[in-house]
Amino acid sequence: MNRKNAFVNAFHGIRAAFRDERNFRIHAVVALLALLTGYYLRLSTTEWLWVSLAIAMVMAAELINTAIEALFDFVSPGEHPLAKKAKDTAAAAVLIAAVFALVVGLVIFGPKLSRQLFHE
Repeated sequence: MNRKNAFVNAFHGIRAAFRDERNFRIHAVVALLALLTGYYLRLSTTEWLWVSLAIAMVMAAELINTAIEALFDFVSPGEHPLAKKAKDTAAAAVLIAAVFALVVGLVIFGPKLSRQLFHE
C-alpha cells in the first residue's frame, strides 16, 4: 500500500466512524467546543498542547474501540467471553482517555471560565 492510499483509507475510517458511531460524533462535538472555547480564552501554547493531547487521545481511543468492536462482531457474531473481554477493555480505554480529557479541561478551562463569569 502506498502512502496516498494509507491516508485515503485513514480518512475513510474517520468518515465511517463519524457516520456510524454516535459516541464518536459526541466526542467530535465536545472536541470542537473545547477548541472554540480555547480560542475564545486565548490559551497559551502549553495549554493548547494539553488540550490537543486530550482530544487526540479520546478520538484515537474511540477509533480503536470501534475497530475492535467491528472485528469481534465479524469473527465472533455470537456471544463469547473473550470477545466481551476485548470489547469491554477497549471501552475502558476510551473511558480512561475521556476522564483524562475531563481533568485537563477542568484544570485549564475551569479557572479561566470562572474569572470570565464571576470577576468581570
